[in-house]
Amino acid sequence: MINNISNQQQKIEINLLSHDFLGGVWPGIQLYYPPVKYSPSLGVYETLTEAGKRFKKHAYTTEAHTIIFDLEDGCRKKEMSRTLLENELPELREKRVDISIAIRINPFRTEEYIKDMEFIKKLPECIDVVMLSKAGEVYGSAEIRDLSNNLAEINEQITIQPIIEHPKSLKIAPQLMSFSTVKHVVFGIHDFSKAMGINITPIGWIDELNYFLNELMFEARIFGKGVIGGVETLIGQTIMPSTFLEPHDVRRWLDLHGDDESRIVYKHAVRERGMGLTGKQVIHPGHIHLCKVAYTPSPTEILLKINILKAAIKADALEGGAIKFEGEMLDPPMFGKALQTLLRAYALNALKKEDIEFTLEVLNKLPQQVIKQNWPYGEIE
Repeated sequence: MINNISNQQQKIEINLLSHDFLGGVWPGIQLYYPPVKYSPSLGVYETLTEAGKRFKKHAYTTEAHTIIFDLEDGCRKKEMSRTLLENELPELREKRVDISIAIRINPFRTEEYIKDMEFIKKLPECIDVVMLSKAGEVYGSAEIRDLSNNLAEINEQITIQPIIEHPKSLKIAPQLMSFSTVKHVVFGIHDFSKAMGINITPIGWIDELNYFLNELMFEARIFGKGVIGGVETLIGQTIMPSTFLEPHDVRRWLDLHGDDESRIVYKHAVRERGMGLTGKQVIHPGHIHLCKVAYTPSPTEILLKINILKAAIKADALEGGAIKFEGEMLDPPMFGKALQTLLRAYALNALKKEDIEFTLEVLNKLPQQVIKQNWPYGEIE
């Protein structure tokens, strides 16, 4: 039991809460950023100078939780891209400590993979996540084992996000997720559907791949890992203002100003949030805030869940008993869901300091087993 902890112990818990006690921050909304970009209008690729200017203009100002630099499928000028990142990542890390920097590397033990690892060795403090494409398709879970060992020598804080892009990978997902370096896995819907011979559509891919996504989530829940949802290929023209945080404001904006692409992406993000996914990848900057508000509990929702938990604490019903709240009967499973909402907001860096302190107060009233039942992530043992 964590009940009746001393003030000294509580300070330790607060410190742990702010670090990895609950699994740390989630990947959240991940923006694919092309290091060196092709210009269809000019018919040529950028020069390093041009790519550097674009980098400073857009990468430094993104509102995404994570920025992904793709050195695999979406990258044609691989060597040039590595050179650009060597030049730019140190300054990006210095200016934007609030975002995660992820590098999507090439398949295990390929020639480009070896070059990618040499590149990572040059910037050990500038990279938070290594995303392994085609994870486990050739050498199985040994790919994650060897990559984990290599990264431990470079920077033991770097985590791995295996990308599940083939039924072979899905079959061995438990083995891929058994490593401590893996906190989240990515469902690579386009390569996966290609390998399965399934024709997916930009509008209906969640339903078309629902069975496989559920299977991956089932395994991830057992291992206490997160799942990052599919990348959307739709590109719209409208951008929702970042001041819109409440669901009704978002729906009103979509009705009045949104295009079909934005409505579809938002609908998918809402469904993924409801399924418990811990991140989503986007390729269009205009979809960042749209997906953030879909994934993140709104201020009104957070306040409601806090009031539910306060009522449960007042009635001493947190671990057993039922209360009437706003015309509804609520019991411990509902309190657990309210706590999950607060922890989700915390994991997405959307919980205010005073709300973090209240969340800690609730956690300190619960046995560790109950906390793990409601929140499988982190180091609660």
